[in-house]
Amino acid sequence: MKFMISGAGGFVGRALCAELFRRGQSVSAAVRSDKSSIKNTEVIIVGAIDSKTKWADALCDVDVVIHLAARVHVMREKAADPLAEFLQVNLHGTSNLARQAACFGVKRFVYVSSVKVNGEQTSATQSFTELDEPSPQDFYSISKWQAEQALWRIAQETGLEIVVVRPPLVYGPGVKGNFAQMLAVIAKRFPLPLASVYNRRSLIYVENLVDALIVCATHPVAAGQTYLVCDGEDISTPDLLRQLGDAMGCPAHILPFPPSWLRMLGKLSGKSEQVERLLGSLQVDSGKIRRDLNWFPPYTLQQGLQATAESYRCLGKKS
Repeated sequence: MKFMISGAGGFVGRALCAELFRRGQSVSAAVRSDKSSIKNTEVIIVGAIDSKTKWADALCDVDVVIHLAARVHVMREKAADPLAEFLQVNLHGTSNLARQAACFGVKRFVYVSSVKVNGEQTSATQSFTELDEPSPQDFYSISKWQAEQALWRIAQETGLEIVVVRPPLVYGPGVKGNFAQMLAVIAKRFPLPLASVYNRRSLIYVENLVDALIVCATHPVAAGQTYLVCDGEDISTPDLLRQLGDAMGCPAHILPFPPSWLRMLGKLSGKSEQVERLLGSLQVDSGKIRRDLNWFPPYTLQQGLQATAESYRCLGKKS
């Protein structure tokens, strides 16, 4: 079986290519520029991803496409029309790839969407499931939801098998973005006013996500399904900080502070979105993929956090 991985040079893509190679699978790694080097993998440069991208070289003799490439959430958006920018890549780029994949005889197309399609938060007693009415709140999640809908139409028209996977926050060695910032704050031993936060959040370790994607790419029952995936062990923000700090050898300094005051400070500073990620809950029920595909995360949350923290600590020693 031959896989084509779009976005192969990214955080998840590199881990996925490495695992497929370890399992003896043939991989075509599609990247946007020649700056991406991926060990033991055929790398094909496709350039910018939109409705005009030519995928022929990357799709030759491919059985399964796992589509990771996307325009991701941008904290400081500079585009004049952000929604159009997201749609260009995440909707039109995805639709174009799927149609070309169908023309090249690709059997299955695994689309990595986002739990943000379900919404931004859950209550203390709620978990998102595949049966929930989608409620995308920002341009990124709207574009992901529209891409999902487009893929289902393409599946009806062409017979291409579609599997949609919606992960929550992905972490692991080499993680960037908000998770990397959290590690940096812990390493600098800054006091964190989050001891009074009692939320619950679902995460997924990158190696768990990679394993789930391979199962979705190969299991016959997965075709035509949407799956939410997570580590299966929800955690509060304070406990997450404590576990990371302990694993890094620099215990997190967490102080009590009213969450309502933090939200007010977030509004005053224009950082409500970032603050809410630390305070709010977002829980995922991954029961469907476990029942349908007999998939269970090969790594625990603790193992994933330990590997992430140790990798960050080792990088810090080298720099």
